[in-house]
Amino acid sequence: MRRRQFLSMLGGAATAPMTTSFPVHAQLGSRVIGLLHQGSAEPVVNRNAFRKGLSQGGVDSQTVTIEERAADGHYDRLPMLAAELVGDQVSVIAANFLPAALAAKAATQTIPIVFLSGSDPIKSGLVTSINRPTGNVTGIAPMFTLLGTKNLELLHDFVPAVRTTGALANLTNPNAEHQLRDLQQAADILRQHLVVLPGSNEREIDSSFAEMAKRQVGALVITADGYLISRQDQIVALAARYRIPTMYPLSQYVAGGGLMSYGANLRDAFRQTGIYVGRILQGMKPSDLPVLQPTKVEFVINLKTAKVLGIEVPPKLLALADEVIE
Repeated sequence: MRRRQFLSMLGGAATAPMTTSFPVHAQLGSRVIGLLHQGSAEPVVNRNAFRKGLSQGGVDSQTVTIEERAADGHYDRLPMLAAELVGDQVSVIAANFLPAALAAKAATQTIPIVFLSGSDPIKSGLVTSINRPTGNVTGIAPMFTLLGTKNLELLHDFVPAVRTTGALANLTNPNAEHQLRDLQQAADILRQHLVVLPGSNEREIDSSFAEMAKRQVGALVITADGYLISRQDQIVALAARYRIPTMYPLSQYVAGGGLMSYGANLRDAFRQTGIYVGRILQGMKPSDLPVLQPTKVEFVINLKTAKVLGIEVPPKLLALADEVIE
């Protein structure tokens, strides 16, 4: 499969947050969707899924305007970017992943918010009820941040001789603490030494891979984080350069050349987000829309990458895989 193509939305400005808008209709209409990203703008495939969801929710994407703001991993900028969308008086805010969702919730109690978050939405403070969310917030919660234990177990089955495993995490993400705690508990059971490696910016990711080589880390788990997702190409390339078997939280990494993944279908989660945004634009309230918790997960293996790494995939893992890329 070919690498998924990313839109170039930042214009090369590495230090400034993206504050662009892209009208999808010739004239500004009364319905404006605000998209708030904690990482960079989403790949085309996720954008198309969101637009498909809008259509399924009863809204033609050509009749709305989409205002976008992206923090590019600088989570401290999210409150300002959320405030900008509120100031623009958007009709609804779609917030991608937990830090963006929390910033949007803090910025407004009146504009409807549809979040996409892999965290437990109650424990993270987004809603107080799954079935009847109160206030102005609802969303999609695929819970992929809760799959770290299974990720580490599958990676151990893949390379059972490895005794030191790394975990790349964006430590500025409020999700990171519980993800790393779950991974540490799993590592203790498997009698593995877990090395935590920071990845909150491009330079830190580079340094962490170099540190793995020094510390003889034999395998790697990438934690679920919006900024790390936006650095997919960099991470997959570094894993290939250092020849380290790596487990990813989402299949799009594997489609881009990563070894394997276990997690939710992010493309479908964006489609479901679009459906909820469309329904709100059609007049429904967030409290009318229960938080969706998709239960389907995908286990994907890239055989081509395994061959490059010189790893023979155990037959039991091939049998478990939902998709095998050859």
